[in-house]
Amino acid sequence: MEVLGGMRRTSTPNLWRLEHLNIADRVKLIPFDLLEDANVTDVVRSYKFDRIYNLGAQSFVAASFKQPVLTTQIDALGVLRLLEAIRHYSPETRFYQASTSEMFGKIVEPIQSERTPFYPRSPYGVAKLYGHWITVNYREAYGLHASSGILFNHESPLRGLEFVTRKITAHLAQIRHGLRDILRLGNLDAKRDWGHARDYVRGMALMTEQVKGDDYVLATGVTTTVRDFVRLAGEAMGFDLYFEGEGASEVGVEKRSGKRIVVVDREYFRPSEVEILIGDASKAQKNLGWTASTPIASLINEMASSDMDRVAKGYPLL
Repeated sequence: MEVLGGMRRTSTPNLWRLEHLNIADRVKLIPFDLLEDANVTDVVRSYKFDRIYNLGAQSFVAASFKQPVLTTQIDALGVLRLLEAIRHYSPETRFYQASTSEMFGKIVEPIQSERTPFYPRSPYGVAKLYGHWITVNYREAYGLHASSGILFNHESPLRGLEFVTRKITAHLAQIRHGLRDILRLGNLDAKRDWGHARDYVRGMALMTEQVKGDDYVLATGVTTTVRDFVRLAGEAMGFDLYFEGEGASEVGVEKRSGKRIVVVDREYFRPSEVEILIGDASKAQKNLGWTASTPIASLINEMASSDMDRVAKGYPLL
């Protein structure tokens, strides 16, 4: 089996995740850009892949409010470019689209499944919703083996620093080593269904192995506040945190030293907030035999340990 990875041309290649996993020499990298029609078409026509996993996106929700057009070009029309190329030049390719729980946004049901109506609350969620529905449409209209994975938050030590989970573990590790004083966060009451990316990637592969393409929610069914994520990450690093105050005045205090190390900063509030997301993965369990196997505490401990190790060794926090 040969694995090809699409990579946008940049002045400095960013391969640290492949290097961390010790697989950089096992992936053939090819120039690929979801913004460029001719490039997408040429790649699909040339290689006629057995499977394509479209994980490419502008995936930072906050950035989508500042760059909504770019986000739409990549996350919505980029999917269409791929599907059109597959339809015309490689119709036997099995296609996986990375959809997102952010499409549910302002939830209309307390637990979200494949049947829950969507109500996105960000340009990112709106663009991803287009990518989701165009995948469904091409499956139904052209008979493509196209699956859409509606994945709830999936994290690991390889998460980017712009995402709140990794920001928490990285910044707390720096505070523990005396390299930073404060962790600044937005809405501490926001609740998310956080799982381990390792489990979710297994689910992606299972979707493309089925006789027909379909849509699946992947989730743990457990929700955790940002505040509790901070508390658990701090505990893993030897902090004993408690919180006091409310709203923008809330702070996290280290009990032994009495120092404030967590503060709320309005800069990190979204223009329209998604308060809670929690998924129902019963369809994936029934049809794919998939369940999330990593508890939230284990995930947080793994991320905390990794960032503590990086900081202790003086490695850059990528």
